[in-house]
Amino acid sequence: MGDTGADGPVMDRDEVDRALARLGAEHEAIETSLFALQDHAGRRLLEGAELTGTTKERWAAAEASITLLWAYFDAYTDALRSAREIRSRRRFSSREDLAALTELLRGECVTVAGSATATANAPTLAGSGRLSERFSLAGLVDRMNELYASSLDMVVAADAVWSALPARIDLLAAELQRTRQLAHSVGVRPGEHPSGDDLERITRTLTVLRERVVSDPLAYWTPARGSSAPGGGRPDTTAYDREARALEDVRREIDAVLTVRQDAEARLLRLRDVLSRADRTLAEARSARGEVLAKIAASEVPAVSGPPTALQEQLAAASEYRRHAQWHRLSPLLESLEEKAEDELLRARESLTAVTAPLAVRAELRGRLDAYKAKVARHGLAEDPFLIERYDAARRMLWSAPCDLRVAEEAVLRYQRAAAEQLSPRVPEQGGLADRRGPSPSSSDRGDAV
Repeated sequence: MGDTGADGPVMDRDEVDRALARLGAEHEAIETSLFALQDHAGRRLLEGAELTGTTKERWAAAEASITLLWAYFDAYTDALRSAREIRSRRRFSSREDLAALTELLRGECVTVAGSATATANAPTLAGSGRLSERFSLAGLVDRMNELYASSLDMVVAADAVWSALPARIDLLAAELQRTRQLAHSVGVRPGEHPSGDDLERITRTLTVLRERVVSDPLAYWTPARGSSAPGGGRPDTTAYDREARALEDVRREIDAVLTVRQDAEARLLRLRDVLSRADRTLAEARSARGEVLAKIAASEVPAVSGPPTALQEQLAAASEYRRHAQWHRLSPLLESLEEKAEDELLRARESLTAVTAPLAVRAELRGRLDAYKAKVARHGLAEDPFLIERYDAARRMLWSAPCDLRVAEEAVLRYQRAAAEQLSPRVPEQGGLADRRGPSPSSSDRGDAV
């Protein structure tokens, strides 16, 4: 909208003509702006909406400001018309005409009377105790600029919120409805699953949010810092974004439930296989423990626990959930069972390893004894009486039941030392039982009579 002039002495004809041209251009710009504001979609929506809160208060002030704007513009138009009439009386204006034009163009000669409604709400006359104001044309243009900017700012902000949020809320509500139908099909319902409760809460929140956005759009507007331009800012989508993220979390949960529905049978079969292998391994460990207690003397053999009945009960519950299509309950139970079943299989294997450790040690001693016998034979000492005596003593201990591993190891070491002395004094002796880890015994070792 137009710029203002400044007070001064009586204007000459050229100054008057330039001022009238400038004021005429400002008049056209102001008129165009006012008609644009009048036709603005946001203003029309505000006029027909049932407003509440901040928007209701600000729209009451904006309506009064717009009413005053037209009153100011009419007064401005009348003053400009009067000035043009005085100037058009004669080609070369007289001194009296120039003085009148100077007063009209520069002095506070424009009186604006406001209606009771306008003066009650507009930020111009409200609380001043006056029903009219006097302006210079320049001052009147400044005042119209102020009222226009504040009114346009309010209209543009409300229109921006209405253009952005309700449509996005409607799209999210449509997605919410599709998600609710999908959730219901897989058993995710309110009161039965947390995600079902979340869907109900999101539905209520979006309904209330849309109502508030429509009735009080300015409550969801964030002005731009440091900006004086009308409509500077952006819609506040914090509440909308929070519900959109919550719906996405629910959607991921339902996708997980759908995945469970698709591969539940295969996962249950894998679980049964893992638990079956754990049971077989524990059974083998219990059998091996009896064998160890019979064949190995003076050895501490750990006890072997029974099969995990709790896991079998949970597996049976999972099968029931699948049979009755309770996918929302099956999903977390399967994840827990898969982890526990793997842990159970690992525990069973560790138990078997711990139980059969003495048999592994005996097998390692037997292998070492036979290896030294073969070495002695390669060097032509197989018939050496001393070595035969030491070998037979060690062999009787290792192939007798129950076998005392520590005594048997000492016998093997004595045979090794005797063989080393016969072969070469530089042959190193082997380490003790406590420094050695032998291989696991084969099934044939565990099946020996001794």
